[in-house]
Parts: sequence; C-alpha cells; structure tokens
Amino acid sequence: MEQTQELADGVPSLDPELGPTGRPLREFPDPAPLGAHGPARIIALCNQKGGVGKTTTTINLGAALAEYGRRVLAVDFDPQGALSAGLGVRSHDALTIYDLLLSRTVDPKDAIQRTATPGLDVIPANIDLSAAEVHLVTEVAREQILAGVLRKVSHDYDVVLIDCQPSLGLLTVNALTAAHGVVIPLECEYFALRGVALLIETIDKVRDRLNPAITLDGILATMYDARTLHSREVLERVVDAFGEDVLETVITRTVKFPDATVAATPITEFAPEHQAARAYRQLARELVFRGSVA
Repeated sequence: MEQTQELADGVPSLDPELGPTGRPLREFPDPAPLGAHGPARIIALCNQKGGVGKTTTTINLGAALAEYGRRVLAVDFDPQGALSAGLGVRSHDALTIYDLLLSRTVDPKDAIQRTATPGLDVIPANIDLSAAEVHLVTEVAREQILAGVLRKVSHDYDVVLIDCQPSLGLLTVNALTAAHGVVIPLECEYFALRGVALLIETIDKVRDRLNPAITLDGILATMYDARTLHSREVLERVVDAFGEDVLETVITRTVKFPDATVAATPITEFAPEHQAARAYRQLARELVFRGSVA
C-alpha cells in the first residue's frame, strides 16, 4: 500500500516527497530587505472566469508582500468593488479608479487609501466603473489610459497588483497593457480550465500589439482539494499543458477565506498561523524567487 502523509487541513498526499503539482516540495527563502523602494513592477491578476480567487489572491498576496517589506498598491479594477470591501476601505464616497480613468486633472495620489495593513495601499472601485468602457471607447489610445494613471504613482511602490474584472473587455485590456506581468488564478475545476487558453491568447495579442514587455508570471492553482479526484485531475492537466508556467504554490480550499473577507482583513492577519496564510507567504516568496517581484 502506498504511504500517505497528512498535509495541512488533513489533506492526504500519496507521495510525501512531492507537492500537489507533482514537483518536489520546497520552501522558498525569505526575500532580502530592499535598500530602496520603486519603481513598481505591475502585475495583473486576470481570468475571465469569475469566482476563481482573483480578489482573494490580490488581497492576501499584497498583504504577504507587505509583510516582507515591500510597498504594495492594490488597484480595484472590478466594478463589483470586492477588493475595496475586502480591505475595508471606502469606495462610495471617495475618489475611485473610475475618476482617474476619466479625468486627467485628478491626481492619482488623491485616490489612494491606506489600509489597516502597513505597507498595503489601495485605489478603490465601485459600480461606476461599469460605465468606464462606454466612456473610453472613443478616447485616443484608450487601451493605455490605466498605464498613464499608474505611471504617476509607480515610483512610490515596489509592486502594483491589479485585480481585474471577470471579462476580456476594454478594462482588462487596459490592465494587461499597463502590466509587466500576469498571474492567472485558476480554480481547480474543469470549466475554469477551459478558458485559460483563450486568456493566454489574449495576452499574446496584447504583447504583439500594445505591450511587448508583458510576461506570464505564472498560473496559480486555487481552491484545490486533494480529497477530490476532480481537483487532482485538473491540476495534473494544467501542469501537463503549461509546465513551468504553473506556480509551485497551491492555494487550498478553506472556510477561513470567507471568514477573513467578512472581517475585511487579509488571511495573513486574520489567521496568521493557518495553512492558507502560510500558502500566500509562500506565494510571495516564490514570486520574488522567480524574479517576478523585487
């Protein structure tokens, strides 16, 4: 009989030497302190399917990077405003990313709000952002407006994380045009897997036509449950299809995430010793190790 090992949350692994992606388990080293801050590397968290963990990843990756001494700006680029709510910041009576997209006279610094997490700031969004695509469609260089906004504040931060809406419309193209890299959160579920090829095709088009420097920083498996054959099969297919583009860190499914969301607190602070918090710290270390973050 094959040996089993109990991982965090009681999830069994058939091979004690291998992680969920089939690679040897390893701990990435803690990032070295930075001697100076900025200019920021901009990372878009993008997937046209909703409910795959984009906002959860933006919040908790940002908080983990801030723990390691990075100055992080999270940009809520979804009209649902889930990132803003998840970080406990005002979005309905404050300047938002919508105001910055439509007016070149508004200083982006006036829209930035501090969060309760030291080192993590946010530009909020609300339902007004849903009208942005209609207003921007007639603008000259409409795909590059967000890049112009972030250029004005990027020197104050080490990392900018853009939480994209679940679509491949003009707002997402703006995010991809502004970004240096893309992280694709991917739920370990068959229908989520189907759309990845289309998203990567969109990234390739943006690289060819708008942003030659953009890179795929990695595909992040989320909502993984090793107790189900379906999750294991989906993750195996992702690794087979995308190889080293799949990040070694895997985010497992846990009820702690909705609990932290209700508390408007990153999981790294809500339950700092929980496996989910450790996973997002591991993700932060992996991105630094891979050179995606300074």
